[in-house]
Amino acid sequence: MMHTAVGWHVEMEFMEDDRHTRAAAMVRLPDGTEIRAQGHASRHDVDSAQPRVGEEVAGARALNELAMRLLSKAHDEIDADSGRTSHPIHV
Repeated sequence: MMHTAVGWHVEMEFMEDDRHTRAAAMVRLPDGTEIRAQGHASRHDVDSAQPRVGEEVAGARALNELAMRLLSKAHDEIDADSGRTSHPIHV
């Protein structure tokens, strides 16, 4: 039987102009840590204005960076707990 011990809350915010979308992502972990990351998307001159697509690209990039930071945090915690340098965690 599986039990959910914790939950994470992820926040995403977007800032947009006619050609650029920036995304900011933040996750709050149960230990009180907040991890933040950003992503960016640009619309090419010949592309039609599709704000949702810009949000999806910038948001995905921010979440990808957030994931990499979480992996790095986990790796550091493994090393601190074990007292040795472990192999890098790869995606």
